[in-house]
Amino acid sequence: MAIDAKTVLIVLIGAAVFALVQGLSGVLSVAGQKKKVNRRLTVSNKVEGISALVVELRKQRGLSASGARAERLRWLSDMIVASGLPYDQRKWLMYVAAATILGSLLAGFLTKMPLGFVGGALLGGVIIPLAVLKVKANKRSAALGFQLPQALEVIVRSLEAGHPVPGAVALVGREMSDPVGTEFGMAADEIAYGATLEQAVERMAERCRHPDLDLFAATVRLQEKTGGNLTGLLKLNASTIRERHKMRLKIKAASSEGRASAMILTSAPFIAVGFIMIMSPRFYGDVIDEPIVKYGLAGMLFWIFLGNLIMRRMIDMRL
Repeated sequence: MAIDAKTVLIVLIGAAVFALVQGLSGVLSVAGQKKKVNRRLTVSNKVEGISALVVELRKQRGLSASGARAERLRWLSDMIVASGLPYDQRKWLMYVAAATILGSLLAGFLTKMPLGFVGGALLGGVIIPLAVLKVKANKRSAALGFQLPQALEVIVRSLEAGHPVPGAVALVGREMSDPVGTEFGMAADEIAYGATLEQAVERMAERCRHPDLDLFAATVRLQEKTGGNLTGLLKLNASTIRERHKMRLKIKAASSEGRASAMILTSAPFIAVGFIMIMSPRFYGDVIDEPIVKYGLAGMLFWIFLGNLIMRRMIDMRL
């Protein structure tokens, strides 16, 4: 069968485009990885001395110069630290103010009601920023739990090669990407600043609020007080954390059906009402002012909320 020259040209162009896309994807991936690895190193290039570096890194995590959290709104401070976002109070306040004004104006003009301005301001200035912090904190916590066994194995190999403990911790901070690279890098800087390994790991566990890091901190604390082979303990620690991660994945897979059911049952009434309002806008318009309709809608929302709480308790399994 003869092959048309036009077909060959099209195949070659397609192959060239595919190779170009793959090359650009690889370059961007490597660049992003290097940027993640060097995030803490970028800060070290802007300041001089270990003390200034430790203070600057703490401030960027929303901590004071001594590493303490704000006493007021402690839950908010914990969420900011756990999110890992670079903290700049002035910029964050400007973003929240802009979101508050934009949300208030948008909701007010859409609803044509005074309460719409209040609801929009609450949504843009409080709910959305807290949701962003919560999502970032959960994403960072999941990545930290996935990377921690690898970090412990790097420390174990470094200790077996004869390196000191501070050098092994600093190696993780240099070679691994965020978030574990930044956390161990901060711990290495605090050790170089004068803290003990136990103190540095304890502060890292307080910053991250992760159960696997709490286990690592307890292991280091036990070894500091009773002695023993740190390398063997860290090997056992890495194996335990890896098994716990596998168990979490199994639990997530086992509860996926319940989560899907909760999403479908929650969204179905709102989707149905939305379609009805689009297809027949006056379907509820003639009876929406009736007291029984208002009570019925309020009861429906209450039962949806109660059902979500029950289903959440059924599928919320933790280690």
